[in-house]
Amino acid sequence: MSFTADRLLLFGATGDLAQRMLLPSLCALHDDKLISPELRIIGTARSDYDDDSYRAFARQALEKYLPDFRKSAIDSFLPRLSYQTLDANDASHFVDLSDEIGTIDKGMAIFLSTAPSLFEPTIAGLTQAGLTGDKVRIGLEKPLGTNLESSREINDAVAKAFPEDRIFRIDHYLGKETVQNLLALRFANIMFEPLWNAAHIDHVQITIAETVGLESRVAYYDGAGALRDMVQNHMLQLLALVAMEPPANYDATAIRDEKVKVLRALRLVEPGETVTGQYRKGAIDGKPVPGYDEELGHDSDTETFVAIKAHLDNWRWKGVPFYLRTGKRLPERMTEIVVNFRRVPHSIFASRGALTQPNALVIGIQPEENIQLQLMAKVPGLDREGIRLRSVPLDITMPDAFAGPKKRIAYERLLLDLIEGDQTLFVRRDEVEAQWDWIDDIRASWAEHGIKPKGYPAGTWGPSAAIALAERDGVTWNE
Repeated sequence: MSFTADRLLLFGATGDLAQRMLLPSLCALHDDKLISPELRIIGTARSDYDDDSYRAFARQALEKYLPDFRKSAIDSFLPRLSYQTLDANDASHFVDLSDEIGTIDKGMAIFLSTAPSLFEPTIAGLTQAGLTGDKVRIGLEKPLGTNLESSREINDAVAKAFPEDRIFRIDHYLGKETVQNLLALRFANIMFEPLWNAAHIDHVQITIAETVGLESRVAYYDGAGALRDMVQNHMLQLLALVAMEPPANYDATAIRDEKVKVLRALRLVEPGETVTGQYRKGAIDGKPVPGYDEELGHDSDTETFVAIKAHLDNWRWKGVPFYLRTGKRLPERMTEIVVNFRRVPHSIFASRGALTQPNALVIGIQPEENIQLQLMAKVPGLDREGIRLRSVPLDITMPDAFAGPKKRIAYERLLLDLIEGDQTLFVRRDEVEAQWDWIDDIRASWAEHGIKPKGYPAGTWGPSAAIALAERDGVTWNE
C-alpha cells in the first residue's frame, strides 16, 4: 500500500545518532519544504523529558550540528516535535505512546534504533498498542543481530507485525550520493559496462578507513569488532553495487534482486585470505593516542582492523579478487572504491622506452565525493631520448560538477524515502542473511585456526600482514 506518512516516530530520540544525524536531517527537509507541514515527529526514549524540555534538547543539538545556513529554520521546525518517555519492557508505556501519537489514519513511519535485546518487546508493545497496522512502516537501524541466528530472530520478531514491503532496513552508506552514483556510472554510460568484467578488470579494492578510536561506542564495539561493524553491512553493500548485474529497472525489487545474487556468489574465505589487527598506542595527526586495550580499560581480542581477499564465483567476476580493508586509528579518514583494469595486451610504445600503467577508476565516497579515472598520456617533448608516458587523472569532483544542489547527508534521503515509502536504498532480509552467512563463516574459520588480531601502531595502515595479503599477488593498496 502506497502512502506518505504524516507521523514519524523516532526511537532513540535522545541518542547520539538522533542528535548528530536524524534531527539535523529532518530540519533540513523541513527547511526545503520536502516534508508535509502536517508531518508530526514524535521522539521516544527512556530519558525523562516532556515536549518543551525535549524541544530545548533538540535545539541544542541543532545549534551544534546543523549547518549555519540552515539554522534560521530551527524555530519553525521545533513545533513539529513532541516527546513521550518509554521503557520498552513496560507494556503500559506503549499505551501512553499511542495517546501521544494520536490518529495514524494517513500513515506512520517508525525509525527504530535500539539494542538487539529490545526488538521483540518493542514490536510486541507496538502491536498491542495498535501501532503496527496496514498504514505503518518501520525503518530498522543496525545492529540487526550479531550473527545469522540472532539476525533471523530479530527479523522474525519484526515480521510478526510487518510484512517485508513495510520493513526498511537501513544502511546509511546507501544514502550517500557517490554510492548512488555507482549505479549511474555503470548503467548510464556506455563505455564502462562492456569493460566491467573479468576480461578487463584485474582487481577491485574497497577501503573504509577511520582515524577515530572507540569514542562513545565502547559497549557496542567491543562485542562487535570491525568485521561485524563495517564489513557485514557497509563494505558488502559497496561490493554488491560494484559487482551486480544490470537490473531491468531502477526500482527496489530489481536492484535488490541483483545485489543478493552477488552476496550469494561470495566464495568461502580461506584462512590465509584474511588479516585481523588491533591498534596499539601511536599518533594521529601528530598527536599521541592510546591503544585499544588502554581505551577499553582491559585486554580484549576484538579486532579493530580487518583485510580480506574476497572472490565471487560467477561468470562476470571469476578470478577477480576483491580486496576489502577497514580499520580504526588509521592515518586518514577515507572511504573509496578502486577498480583496477588490466594492462594493455601489447604496448606499441615499449620499443621506444615507454612504460604503461593499468588504468584505474577511483570512486571517493568520503571525506570528499569524487570520481577519478587514471589514463595514460604522452609527456610533451621531442622524444629524442624515447617516448615518455605518464598516468594522468580525469577528475569529477562532485561539489564542483554540481555546484547548484545543496550537499545532503545520507539520512536526509533515507528518512524522506522512509516517510514516502521508497525501498530502493534499503536492504532486504535475504540480503542481510546472505551477508551474515558469509561473515559467520569467516568468524568460524578464525576460531578454528586460532586467528587473533595482530597489533599495529595507531596512525599506520594496519598490520604488515595486510600489505603482504595484497603484495603477494603483485597488488599495492591505493593510499
